[in-house]
Amino acid sequence: MTNLQIALELLCVGMVTVFIILCMVVLIGNCVVLFVNRFVPAEAPKVKVPRKRTSEINQKKIAAIVSAVNTITGGKGHVVKIERR
Repeated sequence: MTNLQIALELLCVGMVTVFIILCMVVLIGNCVVLFVNRFVPAEAPKVKVPRKRTSEINQKKIAAIVSAVNTITGGKGHVVKIERR
């Protein structure tokens, strides 16, 4: 065997080994994600109504604003501050 043949053989063996290990990493990662999604429940975010100067703004209006923000953003948005103009 010539040096070129040995080099090509090592190249192919190395590339196949790396491909197999990367496939194993992807499969194990997907299995971990599926396991966590199935057996670990997600915590529901708690909706907090801000308590800043509630005497100036009606409680029903605050509840309507918070409800509208939750509906529009799918529960991802949070009301931080409400200012009266």
